[in-house]
Amino acid sequence: MKASGFARRFTALLRKEVRQLLRDKSNLAVGLLLPVALILLFGYGLSFDVDDAPIAVVLEDSSPTAREVVQGLQGSPYISPVWTGSMAEAEDRMRAGEVDGIVRLPADFSRRLASGDAHIQLLLNGINSTTASIVDGYVRGAAGLWAQRQAERAGGKASGGIDVQERIWFNEASDSTWYLVPGLIVLVLTLIGAFLTSLLIAREWERGTLESLFVTPLRPTELVLSKVAPYLVIGAIDLAMCLLAARFLFDVPMRGSLLIIFLVSMLYLTVSLLLGLFISGTMRSQFQASQVALLVSFMPAMMLSGFVFDLRNVPWVIQGVGQLLPATHFMNLIKTLLLAGDYWPDILRGTVILAAYALVLAWATRRTLRKRLD
Repeated sequence: MKASGFARRFTALLRKEVRQLLRDKSNLAVGLLLPVALILLFGYGLSFDVDDAPIAVVLEDSSPTAREVVQGLQGSPYISPVWTGSMAEAEDRMRAGEVDGIVRLPADFSRRLASGDAHIQLLLNGINSTTASIVDGYVRGAAGLWAQRQAERAGGKASGGIDVQERIWFNEASDSTWYLVPGLIVLVLTLIGAFLTSLLIAREWERGTLESLFVTPLRPTELVLSKVAPYLVIGAIDLAMCLLAARFLFDVPMRGSLLIIFLVSMLYLTVSLLLGLFISGTMRSQFQASQVALLVSFMPAMMLSGFVFDLRNVPWVIQGVGQLLPATHFMNLIKTLLLAGDYWPDILRGTVILAAYALVLAWATRRTLRKRLD
């Protein structure tokens, strides 16, 4: 009898829990769809390899030998040469982020090759230290392969050696910390903004305090501003701590204007706060709001914004998703400001995109709350 009673009670409770699980679509999505998404994302979407890395080629020596060396670079599946007419043009392309490096063959390359002390100048974009290291290996490998072929043609004796003289821009020490710390600033502001504010309106619904606002003359815009303002102050304090730690603990340079760094960071924080408030306004449960905020803000900002790997090396679908994230544009902007300086085309483009996100999210959040208050 005891076993029979246990079985009945257990079966009844199990049936209740299964029904609740099937009714809760958010739990089902997290439990079933999230693992599938992570498997596909890490299996197909994430890659630390660098394919077709754009490299500016400055050919100051027009001799056949110099051209043959450059053709060796062109034959590599990992390097995509971008022919430039001058060193100044190549440097402008690297400042704009259009190329990952510059290969320069000086005017005396052929003459010095014959004497056995030829060199190739290699400039690398150190904002992404991982990509710079990989590109360095590709260029050296291509030069070494050309020298090996020359040795085989000469019966095992090379006509001259090639020394690759490397110099890294924007990250002279090739320190990965300089690359990671700006990304951590993005993650901190995303967490403070989207994740924390995603609970605000949902908490009001759960506690029943939001209904008391229905009978007041409070407007949706006023509600949005009152919810966002305190977290702007908290975010500003966190941003100041991040910048102080970056400068004095990790020795990350701040080559751009500190005022511009602060303003664009606050703009991104505003975008994150509005995104979290929009999520909160559409959810009645804090648990559901936190799940959605985690899935649409923090996790994409960590994996699809360029923080972990270069987005140019992933499938175009993943690239498209990454470009839809405000974190992707702020990631590029904060790295440029800290490591490269005030490059105004990037600053203006990123600021306009973030401002557009802020306006759209402010409008969407206001409409969401207005529907609830009407």
